[in-house]
Amino acid sequence: MTRTRHPRGAATPLVSLVLVLAAAMPLAGCGGPATTHHKPGTTHEEASGSSGTLLPARDESGHRLREVPAATAPTVRVEARPDTEGGWNVHLTVERFRFTPDSTGGAALPGRGHARLLADGRETARLYGAWGYVPPGVRTLTVRLHADDHTVWAVDGAPVQATVRLDGAPATSAPPTPRPSGPATTTATAAPPSPRPSETGRTVTLTITGKTVEPPPSRIELKKGERLTLRVTGDRADTVHVHGYDREVPLSPGVPATLTLTADRTGLFEVETHESGLLLTQLVVR
Repeated sequence: MTRTRHPRGAATPLVSLVLVLAAAMPLAGCGGPATTHHKPGTTHEEASGSSGTLLPARDESGHRLREVPAATAPTVRVEARPDTEGGWNVHLTVERFRFTPDSTGGAALPGRGHARLLADGRETARLYGAWGYVPPGVRTLTVRLHADDHTVWAVDGAPVQATVRLDGAPATSAPPTPRPSGPATTTATAAPPSPRPSETGRTVTLTITGKTVEPPPSRIELKKGERLTLRVTGDRADTVHVHGYDREVPLSPGVPATLTLTADRTGLFEVETHESGLLLTQLVVR
């Protein structure tokens, strides 16, 4: 019988095949970390995410809008605090949204993504967390929420965003009706119409349940000198505070609290709760 001998150290063909397959398995992704990044040759907007409806409208930077229902859409609020070097430290408060820096460039998953800062209408930075910085000289700051595929989360054709003035002037008023050809210029969701004034002034009734405010926070348009009564009922002890007017009233669980003021200062003023930090409404006095 004749035996075939292989040189010492050389692998048989079968062993070589096994080694090749073993080496290829990690490259095929078996057992590797999951990824949501788009396929080569496709744009960010064509990524595999199916959340919402992709609209033809684009923002100033060319990102397409991704429409989602208002009831499940993310929201954002922005607060700017003066920095000792002349700029502004920016803090974001988001709801139904999570910052996902590890997934940027991937599919548009509900309630995930990042924020972008627009200084005087020009995109200047991205935020992958709640804090950011704006250098001196900026007059108007807009914070806009994007999905991981870089599309813009939108409601009723308008980007989910918030705007704040940094030059001491009041922020822009309630958003105009969005136009299909481009994004709206202010906040995220369409605000319900403000109650009409009566001879005795205007009364707005608000109800707080947990972290939910009904009706949802909006902007109340007031004329200078107009009288406003806020009637607030909450499910826990707290304090309602009107910024800029330094007026407040305590809340007891289940007991309506009434706060009446005369809108004798022009500008944009927020009405919030102290303990829970909820935005109840905004007053725009002209």
